[in-house]
Amino acid sequence: MICVGKKGPNFNCQAVVDGQIKTISLSDFEGKYKVIFFYPLDFTFVCPTELHAFQELLPEFEKRNTQLLGVSVDSVYSHLAWLKTPRAKGGIEGVSYPLISDINKTISKEYGVLDESQGVALRGVFILDKDNCIQSLTVNNLSLGRNIHEFVRLIDALQHVEKYGQVCPANWNLGEKAMNPTNKGLAEYFDK
Repeated sequence: MICVGKKGPNFNCQAVVDGQIKTISLSDFEGKYKVIFFYPLDFTFVCPTELHAFQELLPEFEKRNTQLLGVSVDSVYSHLAWLKTPRAKGGIEGVSYPLISDINKTISKEYGVLDESQGVALRGVFILDKDNCIQSLTVNNLSLGRNIHEFVRLIDALQHVEKYGQVCPANWNLGEKAMNPTNKGLAEYFDK
């Protein structure tokens, strides 16, 4: 079972990258943080809102040395067609991060997000560190869209923990006070 603290399963598959069909693997992004997000299907309803929301925050992820990777059970040809469809018609024209084809559903199974009854992936998000260790995972049901800002905040928290050895309390945001993971640190935090 996949869980926090374990390595994210590697994959080697086709994807649309910069408008081209390419073979990529998780190891292609060594030295970067990764946000791997699964979505049910191309040409649906909640999905394009999420893919555009990820695109709008792409500069924030890039500033944090973080690679976005979108994954669905569609073919690369479906991804290409959806990428050519204007936003006003439900398309994702303008999305520029890689879209992975999990047409055999192996990646979704390995990451534990495949809804077998419907044959699609649930809305899973996996944040991996530079060593491909899973630091955060969330899974939403098909009808529940995600707040993409939360994933930027989690990358900030992860990088803060790595840099300073502190822990990030509830509702922490970049630039706010964190705490040392001790009783004294907790007391100082609440004494702010």
